[in-house]
Amino acid sequence: MARAMRLAKRGMFTTDPNPRVGCVLVDDETIVGEGWHERAGGPHAEIVALNAAGSSARGATAYVTLEPCCHQGRTAPCTDALIKAGISRVVFASDDPNPAVSGAGAQQLVAAGIGVQSGFMPETAEALNIGYLTRLRTGRPYVRSKIAASLDGRTALENGSSQWITGVAARADVQRLRARSSAILTGIGTILSDDPSLNVRDDTLGDIQQPLRAIADSQLRTPIAARTLALAGSVRIYCVAGQVSAALSAAGAEIEAVAGDDRHVSLPALLDSLGDLQINELLVEAGSELNGALLAAGLIDELIVYSAPHILGSGARGMFAGPALETMDARVELKLVDLRRIGDDCRLTYRKVQ
Repeated sequence: MARAMRLAKRGMFTTDPNPRVGCVLVDDETIVGEGWHERAGGPHAEIVALNAAGSSARGATAYVTLEPCCHQGRTAPCTDALIKAGISRVVFASDDPNPAVSGAGAQQLVAAGIGVQSGFMPETAEALNIGYLTRLRTGRPYVRSKIAASLDGRTALENGSSQWITGVAARADVQRLRARSSAILTGIGTILSDDPSLNVRDDTLGDIQQPLRAIADSQLRTPIAARTLALAGSVRIYCVAGQVSAALSAAGAEIEAVAGDDRHVSLPALLDSLGDLQINELLVEAGSELNGALLAAGLIDELIVYSAPHILGSGARGMFAGPALETMDARVELKLVDLRRIGDDCRLTYRKVQ
């Protein structure tokens, strides 16, 4: 199963909106075939492994990182292929919450006389497909906010200057975060102040899918000359009802009106829309206002802080905008789940306390 997990990770940047899946076929402790899912519309991991094994698949055990599919989509059901190949046992790491599968895959295999076991390395499987699983369970993407900050928690000088707080290694690490994300979200404030590209620019990552670039812009103030509009890939601007911009549409932006008011779009509505678009993992790269609103609404699932060994002082900008807290009971509690050094900086990963 550990080998299957490593294989699945090879599709980290390419499988959206499908899950990342790996499969290893074993007969008498010998691997006879293996494979992983590379991209939507292509063969699933089980099919690649079965093709590699050929007749050696008969009587083998299949180790799969996700419950095999049992429905006809862009490809045929994997359960049918496993049964036809004569697989004797299927071991999978986690159930697939997709309503078209959701236990039915395992049931079909059992009905065909195949031994089935599940729940192997479930935490690893959850982390591998956290976005896919979250979207299928909640209808919304997994929201991961990335913030680069000084040691005293400041993200920019008072005049807005922020390049560069972190070092080269940390910025390269962010490129990997972008590459694994289905979409990147920022706010109009960041667009106007920084004019970010919000795309993946690391050629060493190999074959990737550029994430959708989403902008929360209630009044459609995004400039036609915004750098992100001129880049390959899709840009989606979320505004409130009544806002129209033929110029932005002509520049290639997709515009969607959601609930909100004159200053802000509804963030739950925005996330619902992204879920409908099959966005699995959403990376937020924004300023303190949007991050503060997401945090206050309990919409950040994971917070990644790149902490740089600098002091910017009390006049510099903070990470989250919001009203002053009057009691310690009102604080937002987070759980530190990972800490590692990235070049001269530290990357701290937090998740909200359930």
